[in-house]
Amino acid sequence: MSNSAISPVRGSERNRAAMVEEYMPLARSLARRYERSSEPLDDLVQVAALGLVKAVDRFDPTRGVAFVSFAVPTILGELRRYFRDCCWDVHVPRGTQENVLAIEAAQRRFMVDHSRTPSVGELAAYLELDVERVLEALQAAQAYGAISLDAPRSSASGEDAGSYAESLGDLDERFELVDGAASIASALRHISERERVVLALRFGEDLTQSEIAERIGVSQMHVSRLLRRALEQLRILVRAEDENGPPA
Repeated sequence: MSNSAISPVRGSERNRAAMVEEYMPLARSLARRYERSSEPLDDLVQVAALGLVKAVDRFDPTRGVAFVSFAVPTILGELRRYFRDCCWDVHVPRGTQENVLAIEAAQRRFMVDHSRTPSVGELAAYLELDVERVLEALQAAQAYGAISLDAPRSSASGEDAGSYAESLGDLDERFELVDGAASIASALRHISERERVVLALRFGEDLTQSEIAERIGVSQMHVSRLLRRALEQLRILVRAEDENGPPA
């Protein structure tokens, strides 16, 4: 798509219609940015088309700015206004809504004058607002709507991809570790205190057998026997618990 394949001439309905037709793919592309909202895509495309018409009517080629650079913020502004005025699902204070409107207008003016998006600091200076207020408004501008977790969603190829709820979360394998730890904790009550101490030093503090021997005042060989006996008892107790329930 060229930036100047057709030059808009004010007062010429033919050129105006041709401009709208040429840049409708751009409008549809921008509308799809909000496709995950609760609004139907067809409605978003209509709003984007209205923004495109406004961009065609207001565009001044004598300013030396490419039409696309002017049209994109105009169309996005129209989409954002639509969400702000019609689609607030989350309560936003009136003052924040007014800041959102002022920031969007400032962004469009800045884009026309500088052919780039303004930074947060530039917006704050232009509007004489605190940076925190600007950030708050920019965040609020994205909170127009909420989507039900049961709402259907589409894949990139347009095929049914289930609901949004089905796309959230994953099987956490650590649940098995929690279950195993609970079984072991129950079994630990049925071995001797010294064996519990040895297991805690070996697997809790990651000490070597020699370090454990020095800590509790026995030989390394004795520590090895204690570990083997404790682990074997735990295996038997955990297996019995899995088969018959917790030991009495």
